[in-house]
Amino acid sequence: MANAFIFFLLLIFSSNIIFENIHACNQTERSSLLFLALTLSSPKLNWTSADCCNWEGITCNRDGWVTHLQLPSKGLKLKGGIFPSSSLANLTHLTHLNLSHNSLSGSLDQTEFFLSLNDLEILDLSYNLLFGVLPSSLPSSHIRMVDLSNNRLHGAVSSSFFQQAWNLTSFNVSNNTFSGPIPSSICRPSSSSLRHLDFSFNKFNGSISSGLGKCSKLQVFRAGYNYLSGSLPEDIFNATTLEEISLLRNSLYGAVSDRISNLTNLTTLDLSYNQLSGVLPLHLGKLSKLKYILLDFNHLEGSFPLSLMNCTNLVELRMGANNFGGNISMLNFSKLSQLSKLDLRQNNFFGILPRSLYSCKFLKAIRVAYNNLEVQIEPEILSLKSLSFLSLGMNKRLTNIKEAMRILMGCKRLAVLSLQSSFLGEEMPNSVEMADFNGFQNLLLLDLNSCNLSGIIPSWLSKLKKLLILELNNNRITGSIPSWLGTLPSLYFLNMQFNQLSGEFPKELCTLPMLVSGQAEAQVGRIYAELPIYYSPSAHAEPLQYNYIFYTPFIHLGHNCLSGNIPIEIGQMQHLQQLDLSANNFSGNIPDQISNLKYIEVLDLSMNDLSGKIPASFTGLNFLSRFNVSYNNLGGPIPSSTQLQSFNASAFEGNQLCGAPLQNKCQTTEGADALDTSTQDADTKEHQIPWFYVSVALGFITGFWGVCGPLVLMRRWRYAYYHFLDNVQDKFQCSM
Repeated sequence: MANAFIFFLLLIFSSNIIFENIHACNQTERSSLLFLALTLSSPKLNWTSADCCNWEGITCNRDGWVTHLQLPSKGLKLKGGIFPSSSLANLTHLTHLNLSHNSLSGSLDQTEFFLSLNDLEILDLSYNLLFGVLPSSLPSSHIRMVDLSNNRLHGAVSSSFFQQAWNLTSFNVSNNTFSGPIPSSICRPSSSSLRHLDFSFNKFNGSISSGLGKCSKLQVFRAGYNYLSGSLPEDIFNATTLEEISLLRNSLYGAVSDRISNLTNLTTLDLSYNQLSGVLPLHLGKLSKLKYILLDFNHLEGSFPLSLMNCTNLVELRMGANNFGGNISMLNFSKLSQLSKLDLRQNNFFGILPRSLYSCKFLKAIRVAYNNLEVQIEPEILSLKSLSFLSLGMNKRLTNIKEAMRILMGCKRLAVLSLQSSFLGEEMPNSVEMADFNGFQNLLLLDLNSCNLSGIIPSWLSKLKKLLILELNNNRITGSIPSWLGTLPSLYFLNMQFNQLSGEFPKELCTLPMLVSGQAEAQVGRIYAELPIYYSPSAHAEPLQYNYIFYTPFIHLGHNCLSGNIPIEIGQMQHLQQLDLSANNFSGNIPDQISNLKYIEVLDLSMNDLSGKIPASFTGLNFLSRFNVSYNNLGGPIPSSTQLQSFNASAFEGNQLCGAPLQNKCQTTEGADALDTSTQDADTKEHQIPWFYVSVALGFITGFWGVCGPLVLMRRWRYAYYHFLDNVQDKFQCSM
């Protein structure tokens, strides 16, 4: 029994020795890995044991050759910024190389590195700081996946790069600065395994060459955010396995071919932000697997293809900013049970918004603004329990704001409500009419601009504790600005210009937490919007697209009847970027505290009754892009700074200002000093006691009474004085 036990122990010991011998790493490769570790500046790898096959990120085969080097998201950085090609070139049995999500720099154009890795199957160097051009070809005929996305690589992607890529299934070079055409020979009969191509977010240009149709297994083709032009190549419609075509933000033109109906596996079609024209194919609805159709911002026209109502898997339908037309009442949305987002903004649709839309129970966003629709807020909208984005403005016949608000209060998840240019000429619902108000608790954006509404700012708005953006501009709202506006904890965008507001600028408004405290701003963070929001930073600027709710921190109260002084507390709003108080009746000096608004980009105080000087501290407002103090009662020199002098003279006209950029120059410093000195002397002389004249008067009085006083008071002296005068007169006459 004892002998059997000893034999068993020897068997285990010998098997361990054999196992260790099988997996013991090759010493040459161990040295290469150690050299790789030495090239890293941070962090240090715990590669200290004798067997490199046991090191972190290293996997060996049974013969001890390193096959996997996988160190993603380790914070790796290189000393000297030179990619360790020589170290990696010695790992000749490597099949998987993953160094993604680090901070590796250097160039990949190292022939020795690529040519030596003959067994490489997976190459993932994404999310690093690599630069330079690509090597002439891929390193291995076995390679299946290449991900070089999110680096700083540039130059052209040569067709020869794919010369040996017989087994390539995925190629991703997105988020670099590659240029030139998309390689035409990437799809060949020999590369039929290719499934995923991503060229997006680069500088590729020219037309998309034919050849994609040869990729018989291609599923995803992305080349958005480039400079591609021309029409879609016809042979792309031969790639019937395609599930996604994403070519947004290019300059593609022409019509969408009828042959697109061949792509019966297509789930995503994103051709937005191009220059496509013509009508959509009538049989687009044959693409029954379609989930996402994004065709907004093109020049497409014609009626809405009724066949799309058969795409029962549709989740998102965006066709805004085109020239589509027709009667929207003809559309039956009842089959689109999965529809989550509908965007038909800025077209020429007419008719009544179909009630069948309310059968789409998963709808989160509806935007049909800027059409010719007949829209009313119906109680059925309350069946859309997930609705968070509603934009119906710039249509016709949207009336009864009081009833509309009462209904919409029941949409508990509503975050964005845009009803601009609606309810024309009606009165803003007041607090009495909204006495039972308990809705809009999740409302972030309320837009009632250009509705010609009358009345005062209603106090029920004070209950909207999550409100970020309030647009009431271009109405006929009267009364004063309520002080409770300053208590709204999330408000940072307030637009009430072009109304009839009166009274003073309330000091409480200067305490808006989002404009005072960066901490409050950080707590709110970025809030995702169900549909993109388009915001123009200025009147003539191209709208910017945001996928989250974002507006510039902003207070616009221009073109009202506000009066009084601009409160000095305005300097507390340090995160404010735009302030417009133009065309009011503000008086007094411009507060020096405005210079505390270090991030201010737009400051318009024009057409008021402001006096005094432009504060010299304004020279520290380094982010100003628009500035206007014209038509006030300001005087003195314009403070000298690179910023203020860069504005047009019209920004200062209508005052008594001097200095650049105005033509009238201020007096020189010496002249000004001399003038100040003479003025000071004059003031001194004006207030100095005239001692000379006082002494003369006192001397006269003293002499007069010193002589005449005794003559008046003493008779004896008077007789003697008169006798003396008679003698003098007699002597004078004798001498004559």
